[in-house]
Formats: sequence, C-alpha cells, structure tokens
Amino acid sequence: MEVMSYVVHPNAICDSKTIGPGTCIWAFAHILDQVEIGEDCNICDFVYIENGAKLGNRVTVKSGVQIWEGVDIEDDVFIGPNVTFTNDKYPRSRNIDFKLLRTTIRKGASLGANSTILPGLTIGKNAVVGAGSVVTRDVNDHETVMGNPARKKRKFLSF
Repeated sequence: MEVMSYVVHPNAICDSKTIGPGTCIWAFAHILDQVEIGEDCNICDFVYIENGAKLGNRVTVKSGVQIWEGVDIEDDVFIGPNVTFTNDKYPRSRNIDFKLLRTTIRKGASLGANSTILPGLTIGKNAVVGAGSVVTRDVNDHETVMGNPARKKRKFLSF
C-alpha cells in the first residue's frame, strides 16, 4: 500500500504523483497526471488543473478555478474563488492554429475572486488583482490593479 504525504479527498480525482508533502486536495477537484503541485498547497473543492500547469509551494486555490496548460504559479500565491485563466488569445473550437501563451503568477501574488487573467501575461511578485478585474497587461511587482480593464491603483512600499 502506497503511503502519501499529501491528502486527497475521496471524492477528488488526482492522477498526478508529483504533489508535495502537506498538500490537501479537496472534494470534486480533478488534477491531471502531468500536473506539478508543491508543498503545503490547498486545492479547494471544484478545482480543475490541466496537464502542463505548475504550482509552487504554499499556493491556495479556492473553489471554482480551472488552471490550464501553460499557467505557472510560483510560491505563496493566493487564487480567489472563480478566478479565470486563459491560454489562447484567439480561441476557436478545434483550432489547428492554437498557440499556447504562457502565463506566470509570481511569488506572493494575490488574485481576487472572479478576476480574469488573459493569456501570456505575468502577474508580478506580491502584486494584488482586485476582485472582478480583467487583467489585459502585465502587472508589475508590488502593484495593485483593479477594474475592467485592470488599472494600477497603488504600489506597495515592500513586502
């Protein structure tokens, strides 16, 4: 019998074996086999993580989030409920010209509930994205953005 150093709720589907110790994956989450998740993460109910996504250590992913291929999340990131990631700038059904655009969420960033992150962007270190914002450009380190489209509100002195 395999002893896991992470917790998977009995009503979750977790195909990945690359999950760090102390991580909890809750009910109705679905983690595909080529996903990497770090230590001490909290993956809440109704989260889907697609092959090719990477999560660092101490990442919190609240309910209703889908993390697609090409999304890289560094350590200590908070992803609020129903945050939406995208990885294709011009999506079409059965698109043979699909071009994966990589999105990076840097260490310590916080994404508010229902925010939308367009593809190919970087959210900077310790940046904050306000709830309901639509992020159409990169966000600098320590910057707070909000609105549709998201605009800079203030810059933190330090974290």
